[in-house]
Amino acid sequence: MLDEVISTATRSHRLLSSLPLSAQIVGRDEIEQGRNLRLGDLLSEQTNLITVADLGGVRSVQMQGMDSEHILVMIDGVPLIGRTAGSLDINRIALFNVEQVEIVKGASSSLYGNEALGGIIHVITRKPKEGMGAEAQYRGGSFGTHNLNTQVQYKESQWSGTLGIDAYRHGGYDVGLANDALNTVEPFENYTISSRTHYKVSAGTEITMSGRYYHQRQDHVAADTLRGESSVNEWNINTKGKFTHTQKWKTTMEFYATQYDANEFLRNPAGSLWDQRGFKQGLLRPEIRSRYNIRSDHLLIAGLGSTHEFAIREEFSQNPIFYAPYGYLQYDGFFLNKKLNLLSGFRFDGHNVYAFQLSPKLALRYQWTNYLSTKVSVGYGYRAPAFRQLYFNFTNSTIGYTVLGYEATQTHLPELEENGTLSQYLLREDPLSQPLIPENSLSYNLGLEIFPIPSLSTRLAVFRNNISNLIDTRIVARKKNGQGIFSYYNVNAIYTQGIESDLKWEINKNLNLAGGYQYLLAKDKTALEQFENGEIYGRSSPKASTLQLNVSEYFGLYNRSKHMLNGKVFYNIPTWGVDANIRLTYRSRYGLQDTNQNSYLDELDEFIEGYMIWDVAIAKVFARRYQLALGADNALGFTHPQVSEVPGRIAYVKLSVQSF
Repeated sequence: MLDEVISTATRSHRLLSSLPLSAQIVGRDEIEQGRNLRLGDLLSEQTNLITVADLGGVRSVQMQGMDSEHILVMIDGVPLIGRTAGSLDINRIALFNVEQVEIVKGASSSLYGNEALGGIIHVITRKPKEGMGAEAQYRGGSFGTHNLNTQVQYKESQWSGTLGIDAYRHGGYDVGLANDALNTVEPFENYTISSRTHYKVSAGTEITMSGRYYHQRQDHVAADTLRGESSVNEWNINTKGKFTHTQKWKTTMEFYATQYDANEFLRNPAGSLWDQRGFKQGLLRPEIRSRYNIRSDHLLIAGLGSTHEFAIREEFSQNPIFYAPYGYLQYDGFFLNKKLNLLSGFRFDGHNVYAFQLSPKLALRYQWTNYLSTKVSVGYGYRAPAFRQLYFNFTNSTIGYTVLGYEATQTHLPELEENGTLSQYLLREDPLSQPLIPENSLSYNLGLEIFPIPSLSTRLAVFRNNISNLIDTRIVARKKNGQGIFSYYNVNAIYTQGIESDLKWEINKNLNLAGGYQYLLAKDKTALEQFENGEIYGRSSPKASTLQLNVSEYFGLYNRSKHMLNGKVFYNIPTWGVDANIRLTYRSRYGLQDTNQNSYLDELDEFIEGYMIWDVAIAKVFARRYQLALGADNALGFTHPQVSEVPGRIAYVKLSVQSF
């Protein structure tokens, strides 16, 4: 249990138990026993993580109270693109060929640059075993869910290869109002094709090529009379060469290309096209990195690379292209008879649009005894302005309001003023004189790890993330029709802080327990100041009297729970070929929306009360190659009209066949 190996945190293989950073691993055993289909289902059961439904039903993840737009998601070392309003749909990732998921918490831009402001989720796919083999799985369940996947693999001395296909269909569901024409999630279907080929050219040269293609089609319903379809197509290709020059010096060269293409349309009852939208994003990234062992316990890692990124969208004022060269350096060394581990590094990121970024990191871990260690880390993270925050140029044809990215304001606002559409500016300062700068964070993590016996590990950590220059929308001007013109500004400063704890206990070879807890505070610093000064007022209902609110009535950021809890029990009966598990997750109340219109979440606003989700599963192996599983996700059937990511009880049956 203590020999788990992680590569994401340092770009080198390290024992998780010796790492000076805050990180965790979800291994293949837990993935298989939990019978989860998509990445979102798996992450929702982990300490310090929670999945939420964002714009359009996109399921994204929070980490230490940080939003999805601040978390970098990777597959086999390369980033995923294609965010909707900043949120990346983690359910685009199927789990059928995933070996483990590595999670690094806190600012990680010192190695990974943009988007790693809050942490990293790294999905690592399975590598083939010796020989040739194949496997297939089918799962069918409630809400018209059907999942079929298959994978073939081959491995010999010099080369290996895998090919996998996953197909998923969902009938959709509705937990909202019964008389609403819209479902919470409309019916959809998707499939994923992934492959990997590895060839060992010589003792010191290895070549790996991998690719992935994802396609989704979903019903698109806007009203009783407006119906259509939406689709997503995503592909990525990665070529990697590893070269061993000497026993101490190794180099990796990598070229990554990916593209994300989303489209949707609506037709009226007559069949005529009523609306059509599309978004295309592409990324190219060459990188070279080297590792050099100064001594067996002192390692240097250095890398150089560049990203070339483009986006195409009708609502953009132009078709932007980003160029961002970068370089990083990291030192990882052990001192005092390997009791003290020092990890330090920095990364430089240039950019053709915004100012360069320098992202440092420092982490220490000290092994006091065989059973006790402490660690502390400080890191800087940043997130650059997104395409939409720079180039968006959208006017609502029905209501008449306008949203402009910063770059779009440079030309569009003067045009509106010149043609007489603009009524007045609403900001004292010139809205054209404040260019957007990257959001940034300084993260602190302090941890204590105790291993009283080899089969039991406990962890306690305190964390704080100070985030500055958060990008938000503000009304900058008003039209003569009375509607506002909105743009993006660096206006907010927030913090998230809390305590988290984990426990893993292998009671015996057949019984494992695991659990975790997080206490979280996530607040806006400006709001705290205004509440403390008595500047905020509210009322419990539209007809109630207005009250002055104090700082104790300020709850914090939306969609954050102060308390989160998870627990898991895994039990095996080897002689029967049976394994079973029970898993639970709990989140306490959280704020949904500002109902008294004072711009902040206070105790008089609308909340979702705390709830618990129970999942159960049992499986039996027949004739070594066949496995039949029965289970129920959300076994007690919890639903809430405003908790859109929980459809209700999902009972299922799963059959697996394996030839290796």
